[in-house]
Amino acid sequence: MEKALCAAVALLASLPGAAAQDIGSAPPARNWTLPLFTKEGFSQMTLRGDEVRPITADRIDISGMTVTVYSGDARAMVDTVLSSPEATFLISEKIARGDQSVRLVRDDVEVTGESWTYFYNEKKVLIARNARVVFHAAMPDILR
Repeated sequence: MEKALCAAVALLASLPGAAAQDIGSAPPARNWTLPLFTKEGFSQMTLRGDEVRPITADRIDISGMTVTVYSGDARAMVDTVLSSPEATFLISEKIARGDQSVRLVRDDVEVTGESWTYFYNEKKVLIARNARVVFHAAMPDILR
């Protein structure tokens, strides 16, 4: 994923007019999509944004962000969808974060909140404020 995000930053920096500018002043890309694949060629993840702005060689800011994580095999099943109106990707750290709302949806759970961080390597989301979790699975004996 790190190489793919680096490639995306390089692509954004190469937009018309960006050569004479530093990466932080390059124009944003609109309706941006970055599909990522496993070594075997299966869908692993798709990053989407209404508007993507390269800030530095290591940071991308995204408005209207959606991250779709797939099973990574021939089934191409959607595992998780993470969405937020504003997000920052830190490429070398493999972290996405935002102060606004976030929504994480899986078949068995839906999580919403604010002030969030997504750790790609750990496949973990931390929510600092107003976290709400709705389980869509039977949980017998949870209170015993």
